[in-house]
Amino acid sequence: MAAVVFLVSASPGRWAAGAQVTSFRLDSVDGLEVVHAKTEVRTYRGRKAVRLLPVPEQESPDDTMLAIVKASSFKDGVIEAEIAGSPRPGAPSDARGFVGIAFRVQPDDSHYECFYIRPSNGRADDQLRRNHATQYVSAPAYPWFRLRKENPGVYESYVDLESGTWTRLKIVATGTQARLYVNGAEQPALIVNDLKLGETQGRVALWADPTTDAYFSNLTIN
Repeated sequence: MAAVVFLVSASPGRWAAGAQVTSFRLDSVDGLEVVHAKTEVRTYRGRKAVRLLPVPEQESPDDTMLAIVKASSFKDGVIEAEIAGSPRPGAPSDARGFVGIAFRVQPDDSHYECFYIRPSNGRADDQLRRNHATQYVSAPAYPWFRLRKENPGVYESYVDLESGTWTRLKIVATGTQARLYVNGAEQPALIVNDLKLGETQGRVALWADPTTDAYFSNLTIN
């Protein structure tokens, strides 16, 4: 088993298009504030990464895991990260490897916007499952099941994914609009024109469902 490493890994100071870019290699758990989770550093598919794990005392299996980047502040701009997720051993049959990035996380840690993916849906034989490969949610008022019931197909979409492999996400947010790009695609996989928290500002967090074996690497915030 790889050793847990505690090192500062943020690299601020690089500039692009007039804005500062802060990079977090995520080869350390320093600077992360965890909610309903614990963190460790593991080598996964050839690189060091932060792994999110559920905690035994978790209040509810529905409590999503967060690792908030303490030094982050984000309203409009670009977030990029490499993530990997697959269902944990013993997870329910409807587990899909839910993993993503939360943004504009408010001080109470319970209000945030989020894009996540369901990696095991990406190449499913069932077309309806494929159509649920990406997802937008806004916690706590707009979980996936409410959005799907009230606006079918609007806040989720298909994109090609493989369970457990490194997947690059890019989130571009401006005002009340956000776009999700996957694996370097020029066109977004999912567009949201009405972010439910409005034009808020907050922190950025690693996000995963407790049924997921989740890994995160190379986070940048611009």
